[in-house]
Amino acid sequence: MKEYWEGRFQREGKIWGETPSTTARRALEIFRQHAAKDILVPGAGYGRNTRLFSEAGLHTVGVEISSEALALARQFDPATEFFCGSVLEVSFPAASFDAVYCFNLLHLFRRRDREKLLAACRGMLRKGGIVFFVVFCELEDSFGKGAQVEPNTFESKPGRPVHYFTEADLCEHFRAFDIVETGLAKDHEEHGAEGPHVHTLRYICGVNRGEAIARGGGASA
Repeated sequence: MKEYWEGRFQREGKIWGETPSTTARRALEIFRQHAAKDILVPGAGYGRNTRLFSEAGLHTVGVEISSEALALARQFDPATEFFCGSVLEVSFPAASFDAVYCFNLLHLFRRRDREKLLAACRGMLRKGGIVFFVVFCELEDSFGKGAQVEPNTFESKPGRPVHYFTEADLCEHFRAFDIVETGLAKDHEEHGAEGPHVHTLRYICGVNRGEAIARGGGASA
C-alpha cells in the first residue's frame, strides 16, 4: 500500500484539491458539541481535512504513510502535528485523544486489519470520545469491479483493494461504540483521468463508552 500512495502523491500532488470533505465539516460540528480538543486523523494525506480542524483551534495530530504526502502536508497545514508511518503501527498513549476523524481509509484494509485499526483508535480515545469515520459504500460505481479478494472487497485498481460497506456492515464494525449518527454524503472530486465525479460515501459517528469528555481546558501537549 505504501508504494501505491507514494507513487500517486508523487505524480499527482494534492490529488483531491484543497477543499475539505463535507464530512469533515459535519465532524467539526459534532466535535465542538462535545467540547473535543485533541483530534487524531489517521491517513491524514497532505492535510486537506486536518487544516479544517487545526484552523478551528483544535490540537490536531495526523498520521500518514506517504512521505510525499507529508512533505505537502507540513507546508499546507503547519499547525497540525504530523507523524510518518502506517496507521496500523503508529500508536500514542492510551486515552490521548477526544476524537478521531478518519476519511476514506478504513475501506482500504482487509477485515483483520480493519478490526485492528478500530481497536487501536478506541484504545487511544478517552472515555466518551468521538469517532467519525467515512468509507466507500455499495452505492459507488466501482462496487463489484475487479477481483474479489474478500466479501464485498474488490481490487478495482491494481494494488488497491477496497471494501464497500453497507450500513449494516458498517454498524457491525463499530459494535464496540455507541452509534449516534450514520448517513450518506456526496463528495465532489476532480482529479487525474477521471475528471469531475461524485463519490457516494457512508459515514458513522460513535461514542467510546464511558464518561463524557470533560468540558473546558486546553489542548494537551
